[in-house]
Amino acid sequence: MDRQVKYLLDESELPRQWYNVVADLPSPPPPPLHPGTREPVGPDDLAPLFPAALIGQEVSAERYIPIPEDVRDVYRLWRPTPLLRARRLEKELGTPARIYYKYEGGSPAGSHKPNTAIPQAYYNAAEGVSRLTTETGAGQWGSALAFASAVFGLQCEVWQVRASYDQKPYRRLLMETYGATVHPSPSDMTQSGKAILAADPDSPGSLGIAISEAVEVAAGDPSARYALGSVLNHVLLHQTVIGEEAIKQMAQAGDVPDLIIGCTGGGSNFSGLVFPFLREKLAGRMNPVLRAVEPAACPSFTRGVYAYDFGDTAGFTPLLKMHTLGHDFIPDPIHAGGLRYHGMSPLLSHMYELGLFEAVAKPQSECFAAGLRFARAEGIVPAPEPTHALASCIEEALRCKETGEEKVILTALCGHGLLDLTAYESFLAGQVTDLELPAQSLQDALSSLPAGV
Repeated sequence: MDRQVKYLLDESELPRQWYNVVADLPSPPPPPLHPGTREPVGPDDLAPLFPAALIGQEVSAERYIPIPEDVRDVYRLWRPTPLLRARRLEKELGTPARIYYKYEGGSPAGSHKPNTAIPQAYYNAAEGVSRLTTETGAGQWGSALAFASAVFGLQCEVWQVRASYDQKPYRRLLMETYGATVHPSPSDMTQSGKAILAADPDSPGSLGIAISEAVEVAAGDPSARYALGSVLNHVLLHQTVIGEEAIKQMAQAGDVPDLIIGCTGGGSNFSGLVFPFLREKLAGRMNPVLRAVEPAACPSFTRGVYAYDFGDTAGFTPLLKMHTLGHDFIPDPIHAGGLRYHGMSPLLSHMYELGLFEAVAKPQSECFAAGLRFARAEGIVPAPEPTHALASCIEEALRCKETGEEKVILTALCGHGLLDLTAYESFLAGQVTDLELPAQSLQDALSSLPAGV
């Protein structure tokens, strides 16, 4: 077997700017709309939730945005991250394909999420904010924001989706270790949470509900702001450090990807890896196929509709033009809690409509099987979310085995699963079931889409 090689960058090669893909698209994405007037929202509409610097990034059409030195200083705790070739997995599969993965699990929170948590906390602290509220699904984002808040001296309050709060107690403990206060969502601390509990006392929760609770609390406190771990443009922007590093590392490896695969819930991991490569593709310097992989139980790309919808369940957020399953949709409590969101990034949704990438949906049993196969070959236990991308990588590699094609496949292993072992325990015990979204449930959820937009 060939010696394993990590493709590493020197600290001096840490990116100095984030890449804004909007500058290179054939057309800009549709603007968010005010839910009352149905007019495009302006900075004043977003000011109760976000600091001015992040609002500016949200609407920017500049190709590159400088990364503040204070942010880069914190990035240096774990960045640049390694790129590895999965040689042992290739051998186990018997494939001629070459599989590379960009590993983001070495961050303090164990995932890619601090790439945006750090700048969000930085910009809020710089504008005098003292408290951040947020939601979290699997707990990776909540852990990242709790860490970032500790770095910049902010209070942090997290609403964790009830299904994940129960499934992943160590994620909650990690958040509390960093100093955050964590509530299960829906909770009785907010009007939106109380309304959900009144209708369904046993609600498993959803990211849409947790967003409503965090937004409600932030909007009612002048010293607080809301932080989001995915979906919005500025969040996806911050994640592009992944792809910028990966481009240099693929050059070190002497390979150019034919296929780039990432899991998608709200879109930040996929965008972070793919956007810089898409820039190169649009410029004619390479031509990879780009593939988003989502859970079959929450298939916003493959079965949702492209329409204006609320980003949360209670309707507090602006209307976003995105692929959505309906803001009332509550996904089944699959173990990939970070992918249980009713919508998708408006920017990614626009790009999907433009045909810039493809999307597939995977059942969770296939994904966990891929996670185990990867762990036993490569030694890293993946979080449940990136197992969706790994399942597609393995499927493609086995196809190459049949055809003899020496395809170069690249993915982002966006987090480790060492705090998700109860999910693997369930799979190993044969207790994980595949939850397909029934057509009637989808139709019912879509019936609540806002009219007239």
